Amino acid sequence: MLSLVVAPYGRPPVIERNADAVHYAASTMKVAVLAALHRSGTDLDRPVPVVNRFASAAGGTYANDPAEDSDPLPWRRLGETVPLRWLAERMVTHSSNLATNLCLAEAGYAAVAEVWRRAGATRSTVTRGIEDHRARAAGLQNHVTARDLSALLVSLEPEVLALLEHNAHAVDLAAGLPPGTRLAGKNGWITGLRHSAAVVHPPDAPPYTIAVCYTGPLGSGDDVEDPAARLLARVSAGVWERRHELGGRRGSGGRSG
Repeated sequence: MLSLVVAPYGRPPVIERNADAVHYAASTMKVAVLAALHRSGTDLDRPVPVVNRFASAAGGTYANDPAEDSDPLPWRRLGETVPLRWLAERMVTHSSNLATNLCLAEAGYAAVAEVWRRAGATRSTVTRGIEDHRARAAGLQNHVTARDLSALLVSLEPEVLALLEHNAHAVDLAAGLPPGTRLAGKNGWITGLRHSAAVVHPPDAPPYTIAVCYTGPLGSGDDVEDPAARLLARVSAGVWERRHELGGRRGSGGRSG
């Protein structure tokens, strides 16, 4: 299943393909957690303890596996206190799973659900933390659609969206753009899926939002050498080539759910 939404920034989509198909969220859910944290009114410079024990959404507790995390830095701070702001940044710039669960514990599931609601999302959810296997076994899952991811990016405050410009994983959509192209986005992958959503700022055309979700056998789960990553890059390159046309197009492509 390949889902795609392309829209001039802040305007309705002009290209849609399976826009409302539901996919497992992987790390794209971290954007909603980031927004919830920033809107919570909490002091982001407040120090919080770095721990690896969390309340499961299904009862009991669970912990993260450092071998499954793409960011080693928060793990080096276990047992210490760090600013909440630093954790929020590592969550989206380096996709830290440990930082995500610490931030989710601070923000709460209700606040994250409100982020999706305010964005106008209809099918996306965050009901458990990263690696909460007990909750997953109980049927609790994190879901996204390409349409909801696109709407989420547009709903973000400028300072929140700006954090996504520092995504260290310059693959997927970013790999399909000319070097140095400004974009603010988040990707996520595990074996069997690959997603990426971004606001792209061409120097010679208005900004546009692109969200691609792929679930299928091409997803190897490799950080870079993933056939699905190359697929997303090709989609991104194709949209880039038509960037001057986006503002004048009306919705197209097989919309389905």
